Amino acid sequence: MSGPINWFSQIVSVTKFGLMSLPQRLGAAAATVVGIAGVVAVLVGVLSIAAGFKHAMAASGSPDGAIVLRSGADSEMTSGLTRPDTQLIADAPGVKRNTKGPLSSAELFVIINLPKRATGTDANVPLRGVESAALDVRDHWRIVKGRMFDWGKDEVVVGEGAVQEFSGLDVGSTIDVGRFKWPVVGIFSTGGGVAESEIWTDAKVLQAAYNRGDSFQSVSVRLNSPGAFQKFKDSLTTNPQLSVQVSQLSEYYAQQSETMTLLITTLGYIIAILMAVGAVFGALNTMYSAVAARTREIATLRALGFGSGAVVVSLMLESFLLALLGGVLGGGLAYFAFNNFHTSTMNFQSFSQVTFAFQVTPTLLTQGIIWAALIGLCGGLFPAIRAARLPIASALREL
Repeated sequence: MSGPINWFSQIVSVTKFGLMSLPQRLGAAAATVVGIAGVVAVLVGVLSIAAGFKHAMAASGSPDGAIVLRSGADSEMTSGLTRPDTQLIADAPGVKRNTKGPLSSAELFVIINLPKRATGTDANVPLRGVESAALDVRDHWRIVKGRMFDWGKDEVVVGEGAVQEFSGLDVGSTIDVGRFKWPVVGIFSTGGGVAESEIWTDAKVLQAAYNRGDSFQSVSVRLNSPGAFQKFKDSLTTNPQLSVQVSQLSEYYAQQSETMTLLITTLGYIIAILMAVGAVFGALNTMYSAVAARTREIATLRALGFGSGAVVVSLMLESFLLALLGGVLGGGLAYFAFNNFHTSTMNFQSFSQVTFAFQVTPTLLTQGIIWAALIGLCGGLFPAIRAARLPIASALREL
């Protein structure tokens, strides 16, 4: 053979020969692809739970929204405010106003038990008493079926997520709350926010049902602008008549999601790592089989002037391409199986159920494919090194 062979051309040629021989190793190659696809599907599927939960929380926090709790409370369940407290909060500087008054809703938060549609087991469902300004405080709040409850009546409206997950919440049904039976008159949406996990009613009616007097647990407000938050917060935290903590809604719901997202993410990576170990061994087996089946071919190429580096790179590239195929298949499987799958889980801060949809995002798909690529490279490295070190003369003598 005359003249030096371009290194890049060597890699292309060896890789081409390897891919053409795949039908002879179809079983091992398919096992590797399926194994890596399984790793990616599980990783992306589990992480999509955390992404969906986090999205539901994030969708609940508008940049110009704020929530006020009693000082020291880590959630609404452990908070408590009086009517004078809520009035001082509503009159604070920075609170947006309309023709009806300040956009401030003093709210009551209780838990009721309802059966899940899927299992029939009881779950903690949030029941929120609100004031009329709550409809303007929340972003994207709208009735999608039925009507809004009448103020002062024992009626409720239900979030879309709650209707999907829990029994007995369809329009026209009745739920037992306290000493009363309350009809469901409407279903509302908030664009995927955590409020869709809740049941809403008039705060005054809920106070009477639970003998809460004129007490509340939180106040949600809409500010004139995101920049008004610090002034609003300072006016409340420095007021000697109040003992409160003030958070932006986005910050509050981010904190509420931390425990669950950390738990799910950690679990997802642990499972993926364990499965990835098995997938690496599968890739090793495939590539060692490839080297064994192509011993004479590789030796012949070496004798013709192909460098050992080109052999190493081409075999790793073959393993990489198989892994990439597995990653794409696993990502596609995860997307079609999990994306927008609706479920509910416990919010450990409020001990109530939060409904949400799994979110298979482009970031998660990219992450899954990167995992697949790393598995392929790890699985191809040692077989590629072994192939490059094969003694040319003895390899040519093999049958």
